[in-house]
Amino acid sequence: MVDLWSERREKRLKTAEPLAARMRPRDLSEFSGQEHFLGEGKLLRRMLEADRMTSVIFYGPPGTGKTTLAELIARHTNRHFDRANATAIGVKDVRIILDAAVKRLADDERKSILFLDEIHRFNRAQQDVLLRDVERGAITLIGATTENPFFAVNSPLISRSQIFQFQPLSEDHIAALIRRAISDDERGYGKQAIEISDDAIAHWATACDGDARRALTALEIAVLSGGASAQAASADAQAMVDKSPKSQPAITINLDVAQESIQRKAIVYDGTGDEHYDTISAFIKSMRGSDPDAAVYWLARMLESGEDPMFIARRIAILASEDIGNADPRAIQVAAAAYEITHRIGMPECQLTLSQAAVYMATAPKSNASATAIWSAMKDVREGRTVPVPKHLRDGHYKGAKKLGHTGYQYAHASAGGWVDQDYLGVDKNYYTPTERGYEQRIKEFLAWIEQQRQAHE
Repeated sequence: MVDLWSERREKRLKTAEPLAARMRPRDLSEFSGQEHFLGEGKLLRRMLEADRMTSVIFYGPPGTGKTTLAELIARHTNRHFDRANATAIGVKDVRIILDAAVKRLADDERKSILFLDEIHRFNRAQQDVLLRDVERGAITLIGATTENPFFAVNSPLISRSQIFQFQPLSEDHIAALIRRAISDDERGYGKQAIEISDDAIAHWATACDGDARRALTALEIAVLSGGASAQAASADAQAMVDKSPKSQPAITINLDVAQESIQRKAIVYDGTGDEHYDTISAFIKSMRGSDPDAAVYWLARMLESGEDPMFIARRIAILASEDIGNADPRAIQVAAAAYEITHRIGMPECQLTLSQAAVYMATAPKSNASATAIWSAMKDVREGRTVPVPKHLRDGHYKGAKKLGHTGYQYAHASAGGWVDQDYLGVDKNYYTPTERGYEQRIKEFLAWIEQQRQAHE
């Protein structure tokens, strides 16, 4: 009687699971994606085939299979599996798990896996608790994180673990998972009459951004909402479900239904994490590399994700000086105007200003000559001997300046050419070397004329 009740209870719990949970792969052959480390002959596959599984850290965006793969590894290697989330577990709980793993290994020679989700939520001291048993192999740690582990995980733990970076699933992977869920009689909707268009599947495969869980959730919403409509059309719909699901009116899922079921695309973007830094890096490098299309795309990605437009405006201003400089002196004026306008009007209107500025920066001639000049000079000031101000350049507008020898300055405008042969630094050092791009070509010509004048006075 107890067994029968337990079976019914488990069946009800299983039925209540979301589609994404029901459709989790049962073995490695059903796992989709991550061929770069799990494909035939790749590192993780070789480790599993040789039964040489070591501690690992799974790093990547949500919905790419980190938790699922950890469970499959435990099943494949026949190891005891403990699952915990760093947001809901403390040091005391971790020690209990570790002590049990040590006892299990000593008593039964059975190895254990601790899957610690969101490992980046552990502080340094909490992560250190894992070190001893991970190092001596008493437990195999599988840490999962959406944050860059090189910033979020202790260096000693990093050195004892192999890092595998998960990539978003491809559109083909997502489409295959959707079709599998539709046809699966046991876990999916194989017993339900469903007519789905190819463009509906293609929309989900694109809009979910490589997140399998989100795609399957969209399918579930479409089926349940479609099923509700079909049931409302018949007074005895529930009885039809119980007796013969295939006898129900077919649920039609077209592009409109697919769009309704997934709503707005959820962009994975953490304003303080990897996506923040990686995307602004791509934006800057696209402008520096003179690609306006890429620059506008990364700008749109940031704005759509809720990035602070003033942060973007500041980065444009920095680039105007660092990467364009005097090759186009107007760039800094455009950047200053973009900063001011963005500050005054905000979103959504400032997207127009930021786009104009980004395109201008991307298509302007490039020179970092003025940037390298100040970097070099700053280095000399920090590390070299301090150069005294030449006496003829020192302030001579006070009583007693002549007695200190602050004389000899020649006023450049008094010369016909607006230039006099005069030492302004006191040491022979060249910091600024203009390029031949844009306006700097004229600057280079002017400096060449100065050098000719200097040689003529020698």
